[in-house]
Amino acid sequence: MKQKTLFFCTECGNETAKWSGKCLACGAWNTITEAPPAAAAAAGAGKGTTKPLGSNAPKLISQLDTQEEIRFFTGVGELDRVLGGGAVRGSIVLVGGAPGVGKSTLLLQLCGLVGSRERILYVTGEESRRQLKMRAQRLGVSQGEIYVLAETELAEITAAIDRLEPTIVIIDSIQTMFDGDVSAAPGSISQVRECTMAVMRQAKTGGFTAFVVGHINKEGSIAGPKVLEHMVDCVLYFEGEQSMSYRILRAAKNRFGSTNEIGVFEMADSGLREVPNPSEMLLSGRPENTPGTCVTCVMEGSRPILAEIQALVTKSGFAAPRRNSNGIEYNRAMLLLAVLEKRGGLGVSGCDSYINVVGGLEVDDTAADLATILAIASSHKDIPVGFDLAAIGEVGLSGEVRSVNALNHRLSEISRLGFRRCLIPAHVKGDIHKPDKLTLISVKNVREAIAAALS
Repeated sequence: MKQKTLFFCTECGNETAKWSGKCLACGAWNTITEAPPAAAAAAGAGKGTTKPLGSNAPKLISQLDTQEEIRFFTGVGELDRVLGGGAVRGSIVLVGGAPGVGKSTLLLQLCGLVGSRERILYVTGEESRRQLKMRAQRLGVSQGEIYVLAETELAEITAAIDRLEPTIVIIDSIQTMFDGDVSAAPGSISQVRECTMAVMRQAKTGGFTAFVVGHINKEGSIAGPKVLEHMVDCVLYFEGEQSMSYRILRAAKNRFGSTNEIGVFEMADSGLREVPNPSEMLLSGRPENTPGTCVTCVMEGSRPILAEIQALVTKSGFAAPRRNSNGIEYNRAMLLLAVLEKRGGLGVSGCDSYINVVGGLEVDDTAADLATILAIASSHKDIPVGFDLAAIGEVGLSGEVRSVNALNHRLSEISRLGFRRCLIPAHVKGDIHKPDKLTLISVKNVREAIAAALS
């Protein structure tokens, strides 16, 4: 019988019987790859055969038991916040980040916190058992039912899981694992895909929670096929600059909760320390009476966080002015520069412009538009924004300042951190509960905002 040939897209995982230059499912070019013979054979296996239905037989949704609590706390408050209130039994969580950012440290600390009530299997493919033991001692992790397996072969790992029957499995990292039935090198697209699928099947049937560490590529995404993110239940990214001690944990995907929450940690000698009040951390060291800086309040899930927007505008020495944005999406920053030029009356088109959010925070909340505008205007005019002033508001293409959601929560956080003045949109939705000792300045457009902040 002729061997069946299968092709799949490395971006979306779509399978097809013939090769093409463009994936018909996701539209990506040059992503169609021939599947290994073992995978192609497995795809055709089982056709025309039947097997008896066991515990996996279809059931009415009304007959499903929901009394058992399948979510549990990890002991790391910031991690529980990002996961939506704790980890879920039978789920697989992908933890990605740059080398040295603290992925393994976070998971090892998790082992120390839940090891007394959970049976944990820590599979390491990058360290020996002694090396892991040394790192655990440094973090103060020595007690609990924590089993360590230094192995990279998938068959040995799955066999150990069947024997031990753990409640938590940690794979560090998925790029080091390999399946002997797949004719590809460890870390390749085929190997990463098949190993993740095997761990996921075991997690769903065995009911344990799997944390899988994944390295990121130069573009900042998980190395391997894009389908990997579609396969798992949660995708967490650990962000942070190597020169800074603070780390931000962000959910890119969460089937069991919101993707808007973030967790903040500080890397210390004894491991990661939770930061319950990130606003104070992000504003520490803010200069006084310095042009080109303004504070705003953004919402990360249900948590209001104060962020400092910095801008540097200087006369360009090039034919085409240089533009750079760090922490604010580049196209959004260019839009605000154009609005400031056209509606604000400031000649910034011939200037080099640099925009930065302090602390490595990635801001996608449009409530930061007004503060960004004021920071740019402050740098251009060389006039500092008041140290006790913050700004909240979305800026439209006509220069108008629009209302934002959760305004009362933002104002409370601004007042708590000691600010005495705040620029807000003139037209807001709902009632405003003005905090004590906080003066609200209503503005209709960017010209009014610049005049109020830089007068």
